[in-house]
Amino acid sequence: MKYIYIKVLAILSVVMSALNIQTVAASERDRLVAIGFYNMENLFDTLHDENKDDHEFLPDGKYQWTEVKYRHKLANMARVIGEMASEKTEGVGCAIVGLAEVENARVLDDLCRQEPLAKKGYRYCHVEGPDNRGIDCALLYNPKKFRVRNVKLVPYVQVLEKDSAFHTRGFLTVSGTLRGEHLTVVVCHLPSRGAKPFYRCLGARQVKALCDSLKNDDPNVDIVVMGDMNDDPEDKSMAEELRGRREQSEVGEDDMFNPWWNIHAAGQWTLTYREEKNLFDQILLSPSLLASGGGLSYSDCEIFRRDYLIRAAGKYKGTTMRTHSGGAWLDGYSDHLPTIVYLRQQ
Repeated sequence: MKYIYIKVLAILSVVMSALNIQTVAASERDRLVAIGFYNMENLFDTLHDENKDDHEFLPDGKYQWTEVKYRHKLANMARVIGEMASEKTEGVGCAIVGLAEVENARVLDDLCRQEPLAKKGYRYCHVEGPDNRGIDCALLYNPKKFRVRNVKLVPYVQVLEKDSAFHTRGFLTVSGTLRGEHLTVVVCHLPSRGAKPFYRCLGARQVKALCDSLKNDDPNVDIVVMGDMNDDPEDKSMAEELRGRREQSEVGEDDMFNPWWNIHAAGQWTLTYREEKNLFDQILLSPSLLASGGGLSYSDCEIFRRDYLIRAAGKYKGTTMRTHSGGAWLDGYSDHLPTIVYLRQQ
């Protein structure tokens, strides 16, 4: 009888230990919050928007952009977004996902109706911008995780008279509450590499001024700046103008932390062009998101890379499985890989 009693106690001890481990794991999972960014590579519908140069993405345009291709594109992009961060959050996914290269609210409505996003209840923030091609930035969010307070588009301001006719993406600025903390997200798409570095530096300088203004309004605000920067973390626009620091220990009150600097230095990338491997898709954090002792704090980051996002054969093997290549429709995803930052609630 005594032996049976001891054996029962031993079994109970093992069961309780296992339950405790599961409880701790669940607690850690629940404390983790994911924030992502994804350049959608030309998410256009098949209709012409007045005063926008979207003619390449019409049924009779360069890419013969039909309703079938558009629906495939929506499904493909929704698959990626739905899977982002899901492994580390037990299926919850990203609370917030910044987007670049979306044409209008219509494509965002259609995107959010896709099953992987609809079942998570994603909504979006978007302000129609002045870009000549009609591509904008947007923000997807899970309303169960992030409560939106305010949305505005801060324009990219030209400073040279010769640029007065040039219009490009502004900085989508969304303020809200995440896990009880005031968080503002700035989604950017800085001028392309077709423009001189000056224009990306100018944009980064304006984002820095925007961040300073946000801090003046609320010294306790947490700020996340994300986007397709069209520059790498070590380039002047990011390292000097936006003051993105490589190491957490280097971040002062007037700086931001750029966790992608070391990742890029280690050879990882989010897009390739010819022989160059770039990491343009960055998410930077204000110093308040590095502090310990309460609130949200930086935990980790990752480039979301899956086999289906990479070309497995051919001349461009190992590069991104994009929508088109050489004018041919690949039924792919994007020329960029998504990025994710994980915050932990302390």
